[in-house]
Amino acid sequence: MRIGLVAGPWIPIPPVTYGGTERVVDSLARGFAAAGHEVFLAAPTDSTCPVPRVPGMRPSVPDELNLTLSELSHVARAYEGLENADIIHDHTLAGPLYAHRPEQVPVVTTIHSRLDPEAADIYRAIARNTAVIAISRNQGSHAPDVPITRVIHHGMDVSSVPVGSGSGGYLCFVGRACPDKGLLEAVMIAHQAGLPLRIAAKMRQPDEVRFFREVVQPMLGPDDDVVDEVDDAGKYRLMGEALAFLNPIQWPEPFGLVMIEALATGTPVIGTRAGSAPEIVEHGRTGYLGDIGQLAGFVGVAGGISRAACRKEVEERFNEDRMVNEHLSLYGQLLEGALSGGVPHPVGVHQNQ
Repeated sequence: MRIGLVAGPWIPIPPVTYGGTERVVDSLARGFAAAGHEVFLAAPTDSTCPVPRVPGMRPSVPDELNLTLSELSHVARAYEGLENADIIHDHTLAGPLYAHRPEQVPVVTTIHSRLDPEAADIYRAIARNTAVIAISRNQGSHAPDVPITRVIHHGMDVSSVPVGSGSGGYLCFVGRACPDKGLLEAVMIAHQAGLPLRIAAKMRQPDEVRFFREVVQPMLGPDDDVVDEVDDAGKYRLMGEALAFLNPIQWPEPFGLVMIEALATGTPVIGTRAGSAPEIVEHGRTGYLGDIGQLAGFVGVAGGISRAACRKEVEERFNEDRMVNEHLSLYGQLLEGALSGGVPHPVGVHQNQ
């Protein structure tokens, strides 16, 4: 197949630090190419993913994150270079609604955000002529009237992720400095458990900086440590030596890629049951899920979790090959529909375990 991939304009593929969606796009591009398909990636020009690039794109614009104008301009350029694709997988929000998509080329999109009422309105419209992928069953459940073609959990390449010892004597948090991610709750849990907290936080946006400085920083203790965003090697070291990874999210996160990254290092996850967490973490085997008031109590038993079991969970359920193959299977079905004439319709919800 000739597969066109459209990423957003704000972060290069792969990202240097922050960028969950961008990591997934990078994995898909590499995986499709390794499987013998032709891949054409529409992404910022400072991307380093080793597949052919759609010409005419611009450098990444992180300061314009989620700005509609920059996404629309990016999408128009992307589709100009994908006229010869057999199938296009668009990871932007605006792209599937673009009026000048190549005719008779099936388009797939992935919902990377929460399906709140406004997003549901958009994806109901998109689903009229586009196959829609959800990244967790929980995500799709928030808008049951949005036609979901497939539920495909994210995956990752674990071959370069070392398994840590968990002997660092600390808990860790990696994520955006915002209320939804539960950073303040992570600080409180660590203090209740009597352990220092190591934090690697994304603080680029003004609201993230303000939240950290005004709300989180005053709560930090002398043994807590905060670093800026870290690269993959630094992140895996931080996670791997932690007794547990804290993920006390305060919103229905569609898929917490950071959870499978922690599990890949052998570190169990302690967090709330919000969003997709129960689809990723098996309570009592790869971590503990509960209400906020319960989480500090789980720290004392986290050392009994098998680090080998955590790693095996990612190798078996959240590996990159599984994710790539499920996408290719969907593309093949859509192309069979396209060959029979007309725009392919969603092929029915398929909820992968």
